[in-house]
Amino acid sequence: MQGLTKRQEQTLDFIRKCIEEHGYPPTLREIGEFMGIRSTNGVNDHLRALERKGYLRREDMKSRALRVVDPTDGMGPGASAPANDPAPSASSEDTLEIQVLGRVAAGLPLLAEENVVDTVRIDRARVRSNGRSVFGLRVHGDSMIEAGILNGDLLFVRQQSNATRGDIVVALIGDEATVKYYYPENDYVRFQPANSGMAPILVRASDFRDTMLLGVVVGLYRDM
Repeated sequence: MQGLTKRQEQTLDFIRKCIEEHGYPPTLREIGEFMGIRSTNGVNDHLRALERKGYLRREDMKSRALRVVDPTDGMGPGASAPANDPAPSASSEDTLEIQVLGRVAAGLPLLAEENVVDTVRIDRARVRSNGRSVFGLRVHGDSMIEAGILNGDLLFVRQQSNATRGDIVVALIGDEATVKYYYPENDYVRFQPANSGMAPILVRASDFRDTMLLGVVVGLYRDM
């Protein structure tokens, strides 16, 4: 593998092996565990290097969307994709790399390394970030199904500690992050599910803190 460091070769071999054995590539966290790298940023450094050298492609809007390529087959840097192949990713100026959280832990910064399990890249126009940080979060459960948010969907969330009445927000209530409609009332804040079979979560106004609001949902991606 010309031009690759030993660690880059090991990373590429691990990705290739996972695809051959399972039919899909590993997550950032799985690569990090195999390589002994605790930081997802460290894993991303290896992946970016493999992309620059033409050994790897990452498709936009997909987690686990790593594709191993042979730089000698004409698909190296600067080459055009065949007509039946997916179009190359948009330039980095047109896309955002968004960290996907596996969990939200009380007491840790929201985007702490411990929380991040993967990254995806999306077109900037799809996310109304207004210069604020955006993170990704997988939906678990069916509390928002009547709003078209299903189990397994990937939400894009603009990080902020305030919201407008009726916004869909991600809130940290106790030790658990939840996705709900936000309705501040006189004596309490109501976090309303979009599921007629579920009751709202009520937080007394005296107990509510801005830090409970992690962000406002600004987009959604679903694998078909």
